[in-house]
Amino acid sequence: MLESWNDGSTKSEILAFVERVVQEVAPAERVAVFDNDGTLWCEKPAYIQLDFLVRRLAEKARANPSLASQQPYLAASTADLAWFGHAITSHYQGDDTALKTLAAAVMSLHELMTVEAHAALVTAFFAEATHPTLSRPYRDCVYTPMVDLLRYLEAHDFTCYIVSGGARDFMRPITGTIYGIPPERVVGSAQGLNFSGQDGHGNLLIQPTLDVFDDGPEKPVRIWSRIGRRPILSAGNSNGDDEMLMYSGLPGGPSLRLVVLHDDPDREFAYTAGAERLLDHADRFGWTTVSMKNDWACVFDE
Repeated sequence: MLESWNDGSTKSEILAFVERVVQEVAPAERVAVFDNDGTLWCEKPAYIQLDFLVRRLAEKARANPSLASQQPYLAASTADLAWFGHAITSHYQGDDTALKTLAAAVMSLHELMTVEAHAALVTAFFAEATHPTLSRPYRDCVYTPMVDLLRYLEAHDFTCYIVSGGARDFMRPITGTIYGIPPERVVGSAQGLNFSGQDGHGNLLIQPTLDVFDDGPEKPVRIWSRIGRRPILSAGNSNGDDEMLMYSGLPGGPSLRLVVLHDDPDREFAYTAGAERLLDHADRFGWTTVSMKNDWACVFDE
């Protein structure tokens, strides 16, 4: 029972919450939502999806050298991951200047590709790509304690969803394998899609437009539109998860809000940039802070 978690107040809170839920909440209402990047898998020194996109941007720059002097193709071609990391961190601190530049290029990367062809690219990426500093395949950069938590919740009739700012169609090909969460329970950002049919057959083609950016206040909206229930457990690690945690549970009813704190530089990384508001709310409202250093017996499967 949560054997990858150290005994202590955090583990006790989780166990006590589930025990209460089993007594008070019908199984259909036992909904748990989890952010992905930095909550279920590693997000430093750069997002896993970002590595995938950087490789694709570099490929496009090689095919069209005129792009190589422009951002984000310049950063991709020179492996300047700091530029991309700055764009994401600045977004969570309220500045979207660099993120808009990145988003415009990303929107055109897979234009008119079928969703199946895109999924094949993602699957091939995870079959070979390795974390740049941890020296382990990305598919093994999953937090063992969080996967254990997923299994523990499911054993008590919770339905677990991923609700992430990351791209839905980047996560779906891999979440079943690494988390046991099927694609229909993955909610994320998405590009527009168009249907193209001919001779009795049709495809969904990716469009160079943003359908939804599933972050911040958009997360509760997407939870309701996709799931139709208010979650009673939520877990996140950045300011983009703050509203999702606010939306968990109703006053007086059981609810558990988990904030994953990256404070373990020896086994993973230590940082709070982009999580300042979330951590302040955790302190002010009594949300449960999960210390990677103190609460987890291990971080990854060995």
